[in-house]
Amino acid sequence: MLRISILALLGSTTLAGAVDLKTTILDNPTAYVPSQCYTKTEDSSGKVHNPCQTCHTYPRSPNYVRDADLQTEYAFPAPALENPWTNLFVDRRAQIAATDHAEIRAYVRQDNYHDAQGGIALAKTLADLPDAWDVDGNGHWDGYTPDVQFSFDGAGFDRRPDGALTGWRAFAYQPLPGTFWPTNGSTDDVLIRLPEAFRETVDGAPDLTIYKTNFAIIEALITRKDVVIPATDERAMGVDLDRDGVMGTASRVTFAFAPLDGITMHYAGRAGAEGAKLAAGLYPKGTEFVHTVRYIDPTPAGIAMAARIKELRYMRKTDWISYAALEETALAELKEDNAFPDRTKQFFGTSETGIPNAFGWRLQGFIEDASGALRPQSFEETVFCIGCHGTLGTNDDSTFAFARKLGKGAFRDGWYHWSQKSLVGTPDLIRADGTGEYAHYLTSNGAGDEFRANAEVIEAWLEAGELTPARAATLRNDIGALILPSSRRADALNAAYRLIVREQSFVNGRDATIAPVDETVWRKVEQDQPTGIEKPQQPWFERR
Repeated sequence: MLRISILALLGSTTLAGAVDLKTTILDNPTAYVPSQCYTKTEDSSGKVHNPCQTCHTYPRSPNYVRDADLQTEYAFPAPALENPWTNLFVDRRAQIAATDHAEIRAYVRQDNYHDAQGGIALAKTLADLPDAWDVDGNGHWDGYTPDVQFSFDGAGFDRRPDGALTGWRAFAYQPLPGTFWPTNGSTDDVLIRLPEAFRETVDGAPDLTIYKTNFAIIEALITRKDVVIPATDERAMGVDLDRDGVMGTASRVTFAFAPLDGITMHYAGRAGAEGAKLAAGLYPKGTEFVHTVRYIDPTPAGIAMAARIKELRYMRKTDWISYAALEETALAELKEDNAFPDRTKQFFGTSETGIPNAFGWRLQGFIEDASGALRPQSFEETVFCIGCHGTLGTNDDSTFAFARKLGKGAFRDGWYHWSQKSLVGTPDLIRADGTGEYAHYLTSNGAGDEFRANAEVIEAWLEAGELTPARAATLRNDIGALILPSSRRADALNAAYRLIVREQSFVNGRDATIAPVDETVWRKVEQDQPTGIEKPQQPWFERR
């Protein structure tokens, strides 16, 4: 498809405008509490809906944030009792109806990441740093400079124009139920990159097989399962991958981690030789993720990921934190919440260098300015991201997607970008109890989103609010029909979000709602108000 550069159309980059990137003062002191947490879980007929289970649940170690109780009550600090996400209550129907379908489709097909020459537009702007973006005043950008090319080979590796690796690798996964289904507003992708030691031989020479093997080892550690790999020479890797006691040829990475019994695993290549720290459920220090949130492209061939990026989110693991320290941090936060329930969380960092969470990661992001060009997020806009990548029971080392990666038997064993294969044909994730996750979500929530605002899903999939066995069966092998919107809905969602972009009102909410959601979302709650959910749902994963 022809790539149209936004810079070519506008002639130059448009900077942040009225958004103050330098202040660290929060207008919304609880910007880390997502809008979805204000959902009215009990409807007017008395029926209870449970979208809360997606995030708040019983964790698996080394996540010690046990927050399943948040399925049962609105346990907000006092400053959060009044819903700050006022964009949820804006009626955009007239403006959306007046939006030309061809015009909004042309907009989302404009590439606002690359310039007319195929370079990374944002990187060039950061190299000649605008004063408004230079938070520390040193004339140099001190945060992450985007370097993903979005040019993927057959194994999901991102490559520069000369064919060299950037280190980034795309992977496919089942999107988290609710907000992250494209039918609710956005498409997205996730890429992972490991430090150089994980890409090299003991002697420091680049080696793609070593890099692939280390990805498989990390996949085993995060999923807590064996991972099937192509026949691999263990001697070249420097590790007994299948743990059979022989340095021969391995066809799997065997998961084993019981350090108190002397059982552990090792990385391949230079990372293993240097003794890179390793533990089940944790990524190595220096791991990076890029997550782009995008518009929806209703192409003639079907719903696809749009060229236009809404947000580019970045996180890097800056510190290795032990199990004991992770547990201590989680318990300390629990103690503070109990002792000082109205005290809000405090955050450090800047919009330039990012904001650290409590678990060894630093987060930073970029978002559209009023003209559609990407700019750094403000401090408050970045705090919004910390709410999910931190103290949630569903997280694995502060992340969501990699634990849900598609594995052996999937297209390219799950190592591909959505531009190479769409979500169509992706199977439902099977929960620890044997049920399909998406079928479980529809059944327990009675809707396809937290706000129960997606009438398209409700009308197509639920009969009198119930998922029939026949409809549940269709999800088992293909979630695409459920989570991809119609072309008409895609246009409406795109137009709704662009209105927020033009207002630059992200601090009031980023949800692409079409009509006000007063019927299903609280404007104000009472502290510790019951949700109506009496028994928390179990997580999708096996608790350990």
